[in-house]
Amino acid sequence: MPQLSYKDFNLSFSAMKELKPLASKGKGSVAAILPDTISSTRYTEFDAPYLTKSMQLAGLSSTQITVQNAEGSDATEFSDAQADITKGATVLIMDGLDSGVGARIESYAKSHGVPVIDYDRLTLGGSRKYYVSFNNVYVGTLLGQGLVSCISNWKVSNPQVMVMHGALTDNNATLFANGYDAVLAPYFANKTYTDVSNPAGTWDPPTALTEFEAAYTAHPNINAVLMPNDENGAPIIHYLQTRGVKPDTFPVTGQDATLTGLQNIISGYQCGTVYKPIYLEAQAAVALAMYLRAGITPPSSLVNGTVKDINTGVNVPSILETPEWVVPSTVQSTVIQDGFVPASQLCAGTYAADCTKYGIS
Repeated sequence: MPQLSYKDFNLSFSAMKELKPLASKGKGSVAAILPDTISSTRYTEFDAPYLTKSMQLAGLSSTQITVQNAEGSDATEFSDAQADITKGATVLIMDGLDSGVGARIESYAKSHGVPVIDYDRLTLGGSRKYYVSFNNVYVGTLLGQGLVSCISNWKVSNPQVMVMHGALTDNNATLFANGYDAVLAPYFANKTYTDVSNPAGTWDPPTALTEFEAAYTAHPNINAVLMPNDENGAPIIHYLQTRGVKPDTFPVTGQDATLTGLQNIISGYQCGTVYKPIYLEAQAAVALAMYLRAGITPPSSLVNGTVKDINTGVNVPSILETPEWVVPSTVQSTVIQDGFVPASQLCAGTYAADCTKYGIS
């Protein structure tokens, strides 16, 4: 049987072909359920096609592959899982909208003998077999370090920082905050920075904009924002532009390397973004699924960590990939080189001059 390591995944997807002997040993289908299309464009643009490609290369037929999106509905995510199991899914890969629905799905799956792999988000209080994601505390660390670097490089005087948070129902948002709070705490403690505002948290961009506008109206001295993703940052950056904020003056961070986020970066309105090579995450999840589908315990070389479920105390065997902080000078060597965003799209219109400036092609 194949003895894959977590280090074997790459942009060529070559490791997936090594899993073909497992395809004939297993039965049933593998179903992947993604959460929404609002919190990030990644699920439609990258996760779905990468998961599908990984399963195909691993030897599954089209009738043995299901990749769905719950479109932001707990009820849809649960009914999708039920339907998948009824139709013969023997493994679920699931990115739960929240831990409530995630735990319900995992309980239902367990009662039907179907193992679940938590994908990207850990379901707190769940009963999954494995977890596949990026090192999410480190994601937060990169966000915090990115803001600190930007405040320095952009020579922000008397930093008045707004720290924003992802949805409170998302354990990843908590882990991100653990990372960036630890980076920023010393700067707040020694009064180098002022911690001005900390809204409740959301992954909904219009809500994030409303939160920002309220805080900015109450505290017009805010001049830096720790933002945990590009999607929430985009409308805030647009709002700041309409108020005459100039490039390289008002740092805003981001995550997910979206097209809009990258354009905001090269034009000087966003400090950087945390890029997560999703092709690594998708392959890791499918690799685990192929072993589980065949009734074989995945090799220890495939698992490189554990993450504690703080609701149950269980240390969940995990594959944790490493994210990267992307700034204008590294756009070409990361997201462009990986084909994550086409240069033709990034460099369209007014962004052509920015691409020329940073050698992006």
